[in-house]
Amino acid sequence: MSNLNKNPNSEQITRLPKALLHDHLDGGLRPQTIIDIAKEIGHELPSYDASELAEWFRTSCDSGSLVRYLETFAHTVAVMQRREDIVRVSRECAVDLARDGVVYAEVRMAPELLTEKGLTLSAAIEAILEGFRAGEEEAKVEGNIIRVTSLLCGMRQNQLSQEVAELAVKYREKGVVGFDIAGPEDGFPPSDQLDTFEYLRRENAHFTIHAGEAYGLPSIWEAIQLCGAERLGHGVRIIDDIDLNHTPPRLGRLAAYVRDRRIPLEMCPSSNIQTGAAANFTDHPIGNLAKLRFRVTVNTDNRLMSATSMSNEMSELVKAFDWSFLDLQRVTINALKSSFIPFEERLAIIENVVKPGYLAISAE
Repeated sequence: MSNLNKNPNSEQITRLPKALLHDHLDGGLRPQTIIDIAKEIGHELPSYDASELAEWFRTSCDSGSLVRYLETFAHTVAVMQRREDIVRVSRECAVDLARDGVVYAEVRMAPELLTEKGLTLSAAIEAILEGFRAGEEEAKVEGNIIRVTSLLCGMRQNQLSQEVAELAVKYREKGVVGFDIAGPEDGFPPSDQLDTFEYLRRENAHFTIHAGEAYGLPSIWEAIQLCGAERLGHGVRIIDDIDLNHTPPRLGRLAAYVRDRRIPLEMCPSSNIQTGAAANFTDHPIGNLAKLRFRVTVNTDNRLMSATSMSNEMSELVKAFDWSFLDLQRVTINALKSSFIPFEERLAIIENVVKPGYLAISAE
């Protein structure tokens, strides 16, 4: 008989069906792939040993130096400028996620970052989608079923968001399910892109907004109340509007609104620790937010930079907060309920994949 109230072990967590909403394509490359492509195009790397390079990425992002953190993406983006390389990276992304038990993923990328060698935005998007489809087929051969969709990002410090949003609408029947803005929050509020978000709403298109990661409550308020975000990328700083010194905790008006409206929080614990939003897993706001029944989801953000995976994120949360199978199932269902695919498709994955998978594995 199943027991969803038990604590899963690491092997069980790896096999659990998972859903992922916040994962950056250029933050999840295989180190060996970076090395292979860098050698072909003559791009200099800090190391040409895969293990050493992986460690360089992790330590650079742990260093607290913004310069070193941004340098890591300079290397991954550099090896994603040729069409065949984008296809390869996207294919491997799908395969790697599937091997980790992910059954549904929304992987985001700013196509404008892939045009340095002459590719058009459309060509970059088509290469990403081709790679995802190839990766799904390769995963199926390995015995893993996954569906990978794309979110297109506009960079909030640049001027291409409207064009990228129009492409998100153009390709929404071909694997693009939504839009996002990424880049520095501080100094580039979501309202700078208000015309673009109004366009997306007129087109009945889905979008999420990076907010409440490096900047606080004003960013979250603008993303929701001015721009109409359906989800919050990270949203970790919503904890600033909750007084935990009372029993029960007192929610401010914005926090109460976010919870009452079931606005999903795309939380990325390892990444948040690297960027200083939390000191460690035990102190991460996700524990209290989950207890308060916010619509919390668990995500990887940048798997290479954080040396992480969905299984690792879940394992750390089990250790930090004594989460059970039921807790992990809840955040997984939260993610699927919050995904940008049609309702019937979400429901089918929940009922036919997630719930049976959790019941079977927890019964062992």
